[in-house]
Amino acid sequence: MIRTAMLAATALFLAPFPATAQSLSQDELQARYDRALAAGYQALFLCSATANAERNGAARREAHIAEWELTGIQQPLDEIVGDLPYQVARYPDNGQPFAGQLSHVAVGWADDMEPRIAYTTYNGCSLLPMGGDLPDRRQIPRPVGDLTDGWQVDADVLGQGIALAAFGDRYGEDARTSAIVIVQDGAIVREDYAPGFGPDIPQRTWSVAKSIAATLVGAAVQRGDVAVTDSTGLGVGEGDPRNAITIDHALRMATGRYTDTPGNRTDPQYFGGATVDERATDWPLVHPPGTVWRYANNDTLVAVRAVRDGFESFAPSGFFASVGMDHTVAETDWQGNFILSSQVWSTARDLARLGQLHLDDGVLPDGTRILPEDWTDYVSAPSGPQPEGEWGYGAGWWIMSGFDGIPDDAFAARGNRGQYVVVIPSEGVVIVRRGEDPAGGSGFDIAAFTRDVLRALD
Repeated sequence: MIRTAMLAATALFLAPFPATAQSLSQDELQARYDRALAAGYQALFLCSATANAERNGAARREAHIAEWELTGIQQPLDEIVGDLPYQVARYPDNGQPFAGQLSHVAVGWADDMEPRIAYTTYNGCSLLPMGGDLPDRRQIPRPVGDLTDGWQVDADVLGQGIALAAFGDRYGEDARTSAIVIVQDGAIVREDYAPGFGPDIPQRTWSVAKSIAATLVGAAVQRGDVAVTDSTGLGVGEGDPRNAITIDHALRMATGRYTDTPGNRTDPQYFGGATVDERATDWPLVHPPGTVWRYANNDTLVAVRAVRDGFESFAPSGFFASVGMDHTVAETDWQGNFILSSQVWSTARDLARLGQLHLDDGVLPDGTRILPEDWTDYVSAPSGPQPEGEWGYGAGWWIMSGFDGIPDDAFAARGNRGQYVVVIPSEGVVIVRRGEDPAGGSGFDIAAFTRDVLRALD
């Protein structure tokens, strides 16, 4: 049973008992670590889902977050999350500027350790390291301001049948769709949401954030800050072969570096409170750069790290505002490093705006070029080593040319639990599907859905 309390930001949470000396086996240590990760997962999702919705002027119920974001997650965390006691803290209603705003979420996990804490920042929420205390000076997510997103909506173009199928089991027996948005020729022709979601409710993008990261790199290239052939700056000095790893290698998942877990499992960064600088940058080479494809969160993180100096004058929030993605927040670790491999919260409409930007080859409606000419061709070109199977890989985006019945120029952003943004330049179509599909389940057949959408639009 999940428990909650409304507390002042200065209250103490689940005060730990003194540690008792003991010896642990590796299995016992792993079980303790899994519990700490589960608490971090729960704290961060409760904080982010709540704070980022409220930033948009919307609201999420804790029971709704528990039903969608905190169920069907990866093992062994799924067996732990939901049974941990938690507390939601808001700033006291004392007339101060932050009064009533979310401060942080604390989740207990061990009697001899501080709770896991996720706290609000200017950019959504950040997760403290295990045992960490709240910083003295904090912020709340910046308000979104004008909620008008400029979309033209013509929902009569595409009938209800495609929506009924998307929210049923046609594309996956246990798929859980939360939203679909379909755009044709710059207008929304179908938009539907599960109960509790809507145009102003953001969800975590998971690895769709990698495609957002590649787009931010493109904006840095357009500004002249970097070139994709530049080194990512890895290594410890002259003569370190990691200096040869370029931004292009990192975007194409081809740095050749080792990690001790599958590349999509960077749990210490995502749920443990470790920072990008301490976990994403120090892995050694096991292949020459550019020779082997291996999906790796850390590759995207080092590509972003290579352009982060430009964020001082043009932060991700500025980019989002310029392209009309006002309901999108790129969150950071507790040291301020953007976790742009996964930790971005966005609405379905904003992700459609991302796809439309690529349909327009990086040119804004007012004629301003924000991405380099032919950047869309660059990110959707399989010029590096490729994964096995039907999906190809470009530079931060997946390629769909291997699927029957789908145009060869189709490419997509893909994320955990069924996040998809499909871009089809030859058809002028963007397809967004959001979901919270169970880990290890049937998933959502985005290729079949794409084919059905295209047939319905003919």
